[in-house]
Amino acid sequence: MKIFLAGAGGALGRRLVPLLVGAGHEVVGTSRSEEGAARVRALGARGVVVDALDADRLRDAVTAAAPEAVLHQLTDLSAADGAANSRLRRQGTRHLVDAARAAGVRRIVAQSISWAYVGGEAPADEGEPLDLGAPMPRGSMVGAVAELERISAELPEAVVLRNGLLYGPGTWYAPGGPVAAALRGEQGGPYLAGLTPDAGVSSFVHVDDAAAAVLAALEWPAGPVNIVDDEPAPATAWLPVLAAALAAPAPAPAPSPSPPSAAEGGEPAEAAGWARGASNSLARTRGWTPERPSWRTGFADQLD
Repeated sequence: MKIFLAGAGGALGRRLVPLLVGAGHEVVGTSRSEEGAARVRALGARGVVVDALDADRLRDAVTAAAPEAVLHQLTDLSAADGAANSRLRRQGTRHLVDAARAAGVRRIVAQSISWAYVGGEAPADEGEPLDLGAPMPRGSMVGAVAELERISAELPEAVVLRNGLLYGPGTWYAPGGPVAAALRGEQGGPYLAGLTPDAGVSSFVHVDDAAAAVLAALEWPAGPVNIVDDEPAPATAWLPVLAAALAAPAPAPAPSPSPPSAAEGGEPAEAAGWARGASNSLARTRGWTPERPSWRTGFADQLD
């Protein structure tokens, strides 16, 4: 199959290109820099320099590639700039879908996230709505995610993969990455967001498992699918394991909000209601099984 991979130079894209090439697909992959495009070429794809915010150049690149499917792996995460990433989700997706439609493409597999659901007690499944009524700044992020998914669904064969928090090579959570630096006190700011040992539940997925899901989704029916590991967990459980894997000190536990104290059997600090994790049951019915089913062992297995 001829594939146009937007965002081939990103953490997930770099793991995905070899899978696609190994499966016999002909891949054109984008990067915003010549250096990134060269890395894509070294992985066996045809690398092109394109900024997804440049609608004309993106349309020309998609038209020249004449793909049968478009893979949307566009992110802007290197500077932890939420506004820039939301802009790419909105405008970049708009430009990519318009380019795909102009080229006669019906199928798109788009990268979304699994922590945009409304609050609830149990891990979220795909039938539950996104948290569109959330206050700012979460509301802005969820709105951009919803727009990415809505625009992608304009193509008749749109599969939206709602990934858990990505860890592994090239991600924030990798050894030597920004989260490790933040835990050591070398940098803070947005990289420390969420690094509080409270009751908030998260779902993770190793970047290689997320890449395998994109490859599999080329054959899946349209609609959203959670791509997460088997063990949603509160930060009180996963954060000390992550810190140990990164050889970094774990943050102090969050204080209990009210009596009884944690020592007396009380609960950890209350987390936001949306911090509930997600279920991978649907993905498993489609044949996807994470090779790293839990962050408990996966955090220690993040090297290239």
